[in-house]
Amino acid sequence: MHTTISAKLINITAAALTGAAFLFGANAAHAANKIVARVSLSQQIMEVSVSGRPTFAWKVSTGDRAHVTPTGSFKPTRMHEMWYSKKYDNAPMPHSVFFSGGYAVHATYAIKRLGQPASHGCVRLHPDNAADFYQLVETFGPANTSIVIVK
Repeated sequence: MHTTISAKLINITAAALTGAAFLFGANAAHAANKIVARVSLSQQIMEVSVSGRPTFAWKVSTGDRAHVTPTGSFKPTRMHEMWYSKKYDNAPMPHSVFFSGGYAVHATYAIKRLGQPASHGCVRLHPDNAADFYQLVETFGPANTSIVIVK
Protein backbone atom coordinates (compact mmCIF):
# COMPACT_ATOMS: atom_id res chain seq x y z
CA MET A 1 0.00 0.00 0.00
CA HIS A 2 1.17 3.50 -0.67
CA THR A 3 1.85 5.67 2.35
CA THR A 4 -0.97 8.13 1.63
CA ILE A 5 -3.55 5.37 1.33
CA SER A 6 -2.22 3.67 4.48
CA ALA A 7 -2.14 6.95 6.40
CA LYS A 8 -5.79 7.52 5.52
CA LEU A 9 -6.65 4.01 6.73
CA ILE A 10 -4.76 4.62 9.97
CA ASN A 11 -6.53 7.93 10.53
CA ILE A 12 -9.95 6.39 9.78
CA THR A 13 -9.23 3.53 12.21
CA ALA A 14 -8.15 5.97 14.92
CA ALA A 15 -11.28 8.06 14.39
CA ALA A 16 -13.50 4.97 14.55
CA LEU A 17 -11.91 3.90 17.82
CA THR A 18 -12.33 7.38 19.27
CA GLY A 19 -16.01 7.22 18.28
CA ALA A 20 -16.32 3.81 19.92
CA ALA A 21 -14.91 5.27 23.13
CA PHE A 22 -17.55 7.99 23.03
CA LEU A 23 -20.45 5.63 22.29
CA PHE A 24 -19.53 2.58 24.36
CA GLY A 25 -17.23 3.94 27.02
CA ALA A 26 -13.45 4.02 27.24
CA ASN A 27 -13.13 0.35 28.27
CA ALA A 28 -14.70 -0.96 25.06
CA ALA A 29 -12.49 1.19 22.86
CA HIS A 30 -9.40 0.41 24.93
CA ALA A 31 -9.89 -3.32 24.41
CA ALA A 32 -10.25 -2.78 20.67
CA ASN A 33 -7.41 -0.26 20.42
CA LYS A 34 -4.51 -2.73 19.99
CA ILE A 35 -1.82 -3.32 17.41
CA VAL A 36 -0.13 -6.69 17.06
CA ALA A 37 2.82 -7.00 14.71
CA ARG A 38 3.67 -10.68 14.20
CA VAL A 39 7.06 -11.33 12.59
CA SER A 40 7.71 -14.80 11.18
CA LEU A 41 11.44 -15.49 10.93
CA SER A 42 10.88 -18.56 8.73
CA GLN A 43 8.58 -16.72 6.31
CA GLN A 44 10.31 -13.31 6.53
CA ILE A 45 7.00 -11.51 6.81
CA MET A 46 5.39 -9.14 9.29
CA GLU A 47 1.62 -9.26 9.64
CA VAL A 48 0.02 -6.33 11.41
CA SER A 49 -3.42 -6.57 12.99
CA VAL A 50 -5.29 -3.51 14.21
CA SER A 51 -8.05 -4.18 16.74
CA GLY A 52 -7.88 -7.88 15.87
CA ARG A 53 -8.29 -7.30 12.13
CA PRO A 54 -5.49 -8.23 9.71
CA THR A 55 -4.48 -4.92 8.17
CA PHE A 56 -1.00 -5.25 6.62
CA ALA A 57 1.38 -8.01 5.52
CA TRP A 58 4.88 -6.89 4.61
CA LYS A 59 8.13 -8.57 3.60
CA VAL A 60 10.93 -8.13 6.13
CA SER A 61 14.60 -8.91 6.55
CA THR A 62 15.61 -10.23 9.94
CA GLY A 63 18.91 -11.46 11.34
CA ASP A 64 21.25 -13.35 9.04
CA ARG A 65 23.13 -16.54 10.03
CA ALA A 66 25.68 -14.60 12.09
CA HIS A 67 23.15 -12.32 13.83
CA VAL A 68 20.09 -13.50 15.73
CA THR A 69 16.74 -11.73 15.92
CA PRO A 70 15.28 -12.32 19.38
CA THR A 71 12.02 -14.25 19.59
CA GLY A 72 9.20 -13.56 22.02
CA SER A 73 6.59 -10.92 22.73
CA PHE A 74 7.76 -7.34 23.18
CA LYS A 75 6.43 -3.83 23.74
CA PRO A 76 8.05 -0.85 22.04
CA THR A 77 10.52 0.80 24.41
CA ARG A 78 11.37 3.90 22.40
CA MET A 79 10.83 5.43 18.97
CA HIS A 80 12.94 7.66 16.73
CA GLU A 81 11.91 9.13 13.41
CA MET A 82 15.59 8.86 12.45
CA TRP A 83 18.23 6.93 14.37
CA TYR A 84 21.84 6.19 13.51
CA SER A 85 23.31 2.93 14.75
CA LYS A 86 26.03 3.44 17.33
CA LYS A 87 27.14 -0.17 16.81
CA TYR A 88 27.20 -0.38 13.01
CA ASP A 89 29.06 2.62 11.57
CA ASN A 90 26.27 5.15 12.05
CA ALA A 91 24.01 3.16 9.70
CA PRO A 92 20.69 5.01 9.20
CA MET A 93 17.63 3.45 10.81
CA PRO A 94 14.62 5.54 9.70
CA HIS A 95 11.32 5.15 11.56
CA SER A 96 12.82 3.03 14.33
CA VAL A 97 10.56 1.34 16.85
CA PHE A 98 12.89 -0.26 19.41
CA PHE A 99 11.56 -3.31 21.22
CA SER A 100 14.51 -5.00 22.99
CA GLY A 101 17.78 -3.24 23.77
CA GLY A 102 19.29 -2.24 20.43
CA TYR A 103 16.82 -4.26 18.35
CA ALA A 104 14.23 -2.32 16.36
CA VAL A 105 11.71 -2.50 13.57
CA HIS A 106 12.95 0.09 11.07
CA ALA A 107 13.23 1.06 7.40
CA THR A 108 15.96 -0.20 5.12
CA TYR A 109 17.21 1.09 1.80
CA ALA A 110 18.30 -2.46 0.84
CA ILE A 111 14.80 -3.27 -0.40
CA LYS A 112 16.01 -5.98 -2.79
CA ARG A 113 16.99 -8.03 0.28
CA LEU A 114 13.51 -7.94 1.80
CA GLY A 115 12.03 -11.41 2.12
CA GLN A 116 15.34 -12.96 3.20
CA PRO A 117 17.51 -12.78 6.34
CA ALA A 118 19.99 -9.92 5.90
CA SER A 119 20.14 -7.77 9.04
CA HIS A 120 22.24 -7.71 12.18
CA GLY A 121 19.12 -8.77 14.11
CA CYS A 122 16.71 -5.89 13.57
CA VAL A 123 13.47 -6.28 11.65
CA ARG A 124 13.86 -4.28 8.43
CA LEU A 125 10.94 -3.00 6.37
CA HIS A 126 10.45 -1.13 3.10
CA PRO A 127 10.66 2.61 3.90
CA ASP A 128 6.95 3.16 3.11
CA ASN A 129 5.92 0.28 5.35
CA ALA A 130 8.23 1.36 8.18
CA ALA A 131 6.69 4.85 8.04
CA ASP A 132 3.20 3.31 8.22
CA PHE A 133 4.15 1.09 11.16
CA TYR A 134 5.80 4.00 12.96
CA GLN A 135 2.64 6.10 12.48
CA LEU A 136 0.45 3.25 13.75
CA VAL A 137 2.52 2.88 16.92
CA GLU A 138 2.59 6.66 17.38
CA THR A 139 -1.20 6.88 16.90
CA PHE A 140 -2.23 3.94 19.09
CA GLY A 141 0.66 4.19 21.55
CA PRO A 142 3.48 1.83 22.50
CA ALA A 143 1.46 0.50 25.45
CA ASN A 144 -1.20 -0.71 22.97
CA THR A 145 1.36 -2.29 20.64
CA SER A 146 2.81 -5.81 20.75
CA ILE A 147 5.66 -7.03 18.57
CA VAL A 148 5.63 -10.81 18.49
CA ILE A 149 8.54 -12.58 16.85
CA VAL A 150 8.23 -16.29 16.11
CA LYS A 151 10.45 -18.81 14.37
